[in-house]
Amino acid sequence: MNATADRLETLEAIEAAVLRELGAAVHHKSHPWRVGVLATTDGDIGDARSVVLREWDETQRTLLIYTDARSPKVKQLSAHPLGTLVLWSERLGWQLRLRVKLELQTAGLAVSSRWARLKMTPAAHDYLSPLPPGTAMEHRHRPPPVRESRSHFAVMVARVQAVDWLELHADGHRRARFDSRGARWVAP
Repeated sequence: MNATADRLETLEAIEAAVLRELGAAVHHKSHPWRVGVLATTDGDIGDARSVVLREWDETQRTLLIYTDARSPKVKQLSAHPLGTLVLWSERLGWQLRLRVKLELQTAGLAVSSRWARLKMTPAAHDYLSPLPPGTAMEHRHRPPPVRESRSHFAVMVARVQAVDWLELHADGHRRARFDSRGARWVAP
């Protein structure tokens, strides 16, 4: 898709391709957008970390991300629920910056049904640790997980408010924005 003949030329085609790629990212572990960087703030300092995209609802324009309810980002988003998710695909030559409104779910069917699918996998250990993320440990081995409940598993809902698309290309970089004001070309 990075060849000149394959470049998408209309805003409509670009937006459709972005939405299609977001759908592919949550279903294919090898997709470059599967893991992105989520930036939040505590009001004074920006903070960024890698997150795994788990689900995409194109109709609602929402991404789901799993997290430990004790993690620093949870406290940040309760006070400052806006963030930016940055995704890069070398294959496409595309960077996405998604402006998102973040909401945390710690109970209910949405959380319990996802936990039911995850609880017996190695990934569950992240949410079953007796230690909160970032806790100092005396040695490198983490304590064994506690499996009696879903423990600290939470679902973060990222509602996409705006998409900033940047294509890096040898024939010239292009950039477009998609938000409540519509789709438009902007300077790269």
